[in-house]
Amino acid sequence: MLRSAPQQTTEPVWEMADFFPHQGAWTEEDYLELETNRLVEYSHGQLEVLPMPTEAHQFIVLYLYQLLRVFLEKHNLGKVLVAPLRVCLWPGKYREPDVVVMLNEHADRRHQPYWEAPDLVMEVVSPDNRQLDLETKRREYARAGIPEYWIVDQEQEKISVLTLQDERYVEAGVYATGAIAQSALLTGFEIMVAGVWAAARQ
Repeated sequence: MLRSAPQQTTEPVWEMADFFPHQGAWTEEDYLELETNRLVEYSHGQLEVLPMPTEAHQFIVLYLYQLLRVFLEKHNLGKVLVAPLRVCLWPGKYREPDVVVMLNEHADRRHQPYWEAPDLVMEVVSPDNRQLDLETKRREYARAGIPEYWIVDQEQEKISVLTLQDERYVEAGVYATGAIAQSALLTGFEIMVAGVWAAARQ
């Protein structure tokens, strides 16, 4: 008679936590030296681990990146990158926007370990954490003085383009499927909204 192998319970090696600072005790230097394949943001001594993006999320991010890269290179305006890329909003606060644009006149804000507050950021809303992109980051990016913030909401199938006025974001436009989303900062840059959702369905 065959006997089944005894079940083994597995637990994390909790002792490994002793190699890292406790939540609330992380310094900016600790955070910048952290090597991981996860998206990790930093807020005044604490780490915030973001959900892993879905395939559709990544297709949208790359689609937006490609359109921006072509536009910026054609007009010699600046650089665009995608997460993972640490962005310092202010001392003690780092985020990793999905898409980040820095114009040439602010190239001194680009550093190897991180960028300082860029000129335009885009977030593809995570279904697991909608409040973060729709509310929290909206307040934080405005506080950091980022002139333009795009919220790409696949669930609602709309793109909101927000511009900074009096230290707060106002809607320059909310674009549904069939419309063409336009940047207020990058004159001439526009995206067919339907094309974004088509990219997600590759």
